[in-house]
Amino acid sequence: MTTTENKLWYELLKDFDSRFRRQHPIDNYIVDFYCADLKLVIEVDGGQHYTEGGKCYDAERDAVLQSYGLKIVRVTNADITDNFDAVCEIIKGYRD
Repeated sequence: MTTTENKLWYELLKDFDSRFRRQHPIDNYIVDFYCADLKLVIEVDGGQHYTEGGKCYDAERDAVLQSYGLKIVRVTNADITDNFDAVCEIIKGYRD
């Protein structure tokens, strides 16, 4: 896992109310974090996700994941580094 993924795991998701799994396979993809109870995928995006190829790949991937009824939350490395409290609040909002 990346530094920002580790931060999110150890400072929020590891002891979250609902169980999250790291690097979990779904269909032909590996998602960064997955919670079956919440039907929630969390993706931590680096710079490669903002290229044209990255955007197309992510759109296709998101469509497949959503076809399983999953919600997808995408946050950037910068979000976690610079605005971690807001990221936590967004994720916590899915448990309600």
